[in-house]
Amino acid sequence: MLRIHFTAPDLARTRVASAPALMWETVLSTHWLRDGCAGLLGMWWRGRVRPNLPQRARALAELIPKQGYFPDFLTPHTTTLCLAEAVGPVLLTPRNEVRNDLELLATGRPLSPWARDLHRGLAPALDHLDRSFRDYQRVAITPFLGSILTHTAHERARAGRLLASGGVEALLRDLSPSARWRAPVLGIDYPVDRDLHLEGRGLLLVPSYFCRCHPVTLVRQGEGVPVLLYPLGHEPWDSEAADDDVSDTLADLVGCSRAAVLEAAGACSQSNTSQLARRAGLRLSSASEHLTVLRRAGLIVSSREGSSVLHEVTPLGASLLYRHV
Repeated sequence: MLRIHFTAPDLARTRVASAPALMWETVLSTHWLRDGCAGLLGMWWRGRVRPNLPQRARALAELIPKQGYFPDFLTPHTTTLCLAEAVGPVLLTPRNEVRNDLELLATGRPLSPWARDLHRGLAPALDHLDRSFRDYQRVAITPFLGSILTHTAHERARAGRLLASGGVEALLRDLSPSARWRAPVLGIDYPVDRDLHLEGRGLLLVPSYFCRCHPVTLVRQGEGVPVLLYPLGHEPWDSEAADDDVSDTLADLVGCSRAAVLEAAGACSQSNTSQLARRAGLRLSSASEHLTVLRRAGLIVSSREGSSVLHEVTPLGASLLYRHV
C-alpha cells in the first residue's frame, strides 16, 4: 500500500499536469510489451510494435524490470511534447544520482555489463542509452503520440469538471480503481508498503496512457513537487484500433471497454463491480455503466450478496466471449 499524506496546503497545491510525461510513458510502455497487460488495446499495440522493434531498443529491458523498481533518473518530469527533448534530461542526470539509482536496482537483480558501464559513468554507455531510447520511441511511442495526447486532453477535461464541482477531494475519490481517498490520506494498492508525506509541497497528478495497474511515483522525490502518475480509463478507446480491418473480434462487436469488462467477468465465477473495474483497468463509474449495458443485453447477470453486487457471465455472454477471444 502507498499512503500519500495531505495537509490543507497540499490540497490547495494539488494540480493536474498540462501535458503527458513522455519519459514515463516510454518506460511504462515496456511493461505492456513484456507483460501481456492492457487487454485488447495492449494486444493491438504489441502487434504493431514487436515486429518492428530494433535490437538496440531491447537493451532497455536491462534497466527496466517487468515489475518493481526501475531507476528514477529514467523518468524526469517535463512538459515537452518533443521526444528528443524529453530524453535530454535523462542524459544530463548528475552522475551521483545515476549511481545511486543503479545501486538500488542492483539490490533486486544483477546489473548487466552495460548497466555497470553506466554506473561508472562511461560515455559510450550513456550514448547507448540515448540511442536505445530513440530507437524504442520511434517504434513504440511516436506512432501513438496523437492518441496519447487525445486521451490526456480528455482526462484533463474530466478532471477539470470534478475540480469545478467538488474540488480536489472529488478528483482524488475518482482517481483510479486502485486508489481510495480517506481524508487526509490517499491509499493506493502498491507492490511495496510506503508512506509519502507531501509536507505542503502539493502533488502533481499526471494522467498516463501506459500506466495500467495502479498509480506510480518515484522512490526519491527530491525537493520539488511530488509526482503521481495515474492510469487513464482509455475511453474512448483508440480510433486507430477501431479503424483496423479486424472484424472478427469481440471489441469490434461491443466496444473495447465493454469487451474488457466482459473478459474480466469471464475470468472468475463471480466478481463485484470494484474487482471488475480493477481487472479491466477502468474507473468504477465507467465499469458500472458498462455492466448495465451488458446486463440489459443478457451477457451479464447480477445478484446481491450482503452489501455487494456480484456479476457473472451468462451462457450467451460466455459463448460470445469464447467465440471471439
